[in-house]
Amino acid sequence: MTIEQLKKDVRNVPDFPKKGIQFKDITTIIDKPEDLRFMLECLIENYRDKGITKVVGIESRGFIMAPALAIAIGAGFVPIRKPNKLPAETIAVSYAKEYGEDIIQIHKDALSQDDVVLIHDDILATGGSMLAAVELVKKLGVKKIYVNCLIELIGLNGKAFLADNGVENIDCLMGIEVDE
Repeated sequence: MTIEQLKKDVRNVPDFPKKGIQFKDITTIIDKPEDLRFMLECLIENYRDKGITKVVGIESRGFIMAPALAIAIGAGFVPIRKPNKLPAETIAVSYAKEYGEDIIQIHKDALSQDDVVLIHDDILATGGSMLAAVELVKKLGVKKIYVNCLIELIGLNGKAFLADNGVENIDCLMGIEVDE
């Protein structure tokens, strides 16, 4: 298995969730055990020695790899969810995304000052949801933050947007051109 093989297996879905969006469907790479194992092994290799105590997954596709990675590196898993999905007291951030606005939340007591956090999502597009997740995690006063995604959509400048907004330690497993 290689990154190039993985990239070829990602399915394009035109005009989803609205006209003009070229959606990158990862269900075609998570349904194959060999692809799933390869991605997890790559993530483990990148983060095994970073002292990460919590892996934060962004709803909903960030929930696919984040818990498995957390188990593999000996960390806990913390979900970031859309409004009214978490049962205890939360903090929230609203943000603009490619095709509208959204709000995400995290439990107020999910992280501590001793935590080293890896925030994970499946795709980095323009960076809005990832920046919102970073802002949420920062509000909880953690020690250090790493940012990771499976796929960066090259051409939408998500990494540059994050870096311009002070986010460090950004890594994506693979880059795919928006029109690929």
